[in-house]
Amino acid sequence: MAIIKHKEQTVAIFIDVQNLYYSARHLYSKKVNFAEIVRIALANRKLIRAIAYVVSTKTGEEKPFFEALGKIGIETKEKELQEFFGGAKKADWDVGIAIDMVRICPIVSTVILVSGDGDFTPVVEYMKSQGKQVELVAFGRTTSAKLKEATDDFTDLDKNVKKFLLR
Repeated sequence: MAIIKHKEQTVAIFIDVQNLYYSARHLYSKKVNFAEIVRIALANRKLIRAIAYVVSTKTGEEKPFFEALGKIGIETKEKELQEFFGGAKKADWDVGIAIDMVRICPIVSTVILVSGDGDFTPVVEYMKSQGKQVELVAFGRTTSAKLKEATDDFTDLDKNVKKFLLR
């Protein structure tokens, strides 16, 4: 079934930066072109919000990247990298992204998730139960099959890596 994308649809885009960053690095040893991903995902519809969920470190080396996202119209929500005894590190945005999706649900017709993380399947199913069109954008080879099945539309970044990766 083909989904309809028309210019009057209101859209919110939620970008799991870590998921895309590590997928692109692992698969292609490259960085992601977030501006192009947002442009293609939006498909000339009305953008209400585009939010990138990012992780900051003590060194602050990622600040120019965060600023670049802002310049292309993507808001950033920042979380500090947690470092545990023994060297383990963690920076998980899943719950924050899911909560924001639920919060914005009443004011948009379409939700676009940019992540391949299968942990988002329950919130995707909830969005659909609320009558929202839910679209997914990610690298197909690292995307959960259940998550793909749960959405109304899937854009596989693997199909046109030259467009979605930085040179």
